[in-house]
Amino acid sequence: MTTKLYCMGESGNAYKAALALELGGLEWEPVYVDFFGGETRTPEFRKINVMGEVPVLVDGDTTLTQSGVMQMYITEKTGKFGGKTPEEQREVMRWVFWDNHKLSSQVGMARFLMNFLPEDKRPAEVIAFTQGRLKAAYASLNDHLEGRDWIVGDAITNADLSCCGYLFYPEPFGFERKDWPHIDRWLSNIENTPGWKHPYDLMPGSPADRA
Repeated sequence: MTTKLYCMGESGNAYKAALALELGGLEWEPVYVDFFGGETRTPEFRKINVMGEVPVLVDGDTTLTQSGVMQMYITEKTGKFGGKTPEEQREVMRWVFWDNHKLSSQVGMARFLMNFLPEDKRPAEVIAFTQGRLKAAYASLNDHLEGRDWIVGDAITNADLSCCGYLFYPEPFGFERKDWPHIDRWLSNIENTPGWKHPYDLMPGSPADRA
């Protein structure tokens, strides 16, 4: 049975799951969710995910929410991306948790406020505060990646798939790859991984569709 991922191209969290599915070699199909049209707030969607969020992964009788849980599930099915030793597995989870708290949550907010709200509704002070927090996160990741091809171990893991989730998006949110050379090199490693696709090529839905 084909795994379904309820998602939209603009969602970096959905991209984390979609990229794991794609690079994991699993048979899957995206199901477009019209977030900007209010679909996640409908009673029908709440039957799929009571939290009213994307992504949602449905694999037969298994329904999962939260991208980190989906990555764990994909690792269980494929044996990929989880780390090769117990020590690496713990380190992968450490970086997934770090990303969810320090990086993706902040990037997602900044990108939304800067690009998907009307200009007169964009809170400048909130954006500036968020970007200050993001600079600290970028510095932590950039320093960690000095001399490393991957965040954990010698191969791509869920740590990489989680932390890269928002960093390939073209909309401005205060991140310039050239300013962070170790992150830039690491993102190139991900881009050069066989099967890699940009989020707007991997999932349906992009700002251009609403232009």
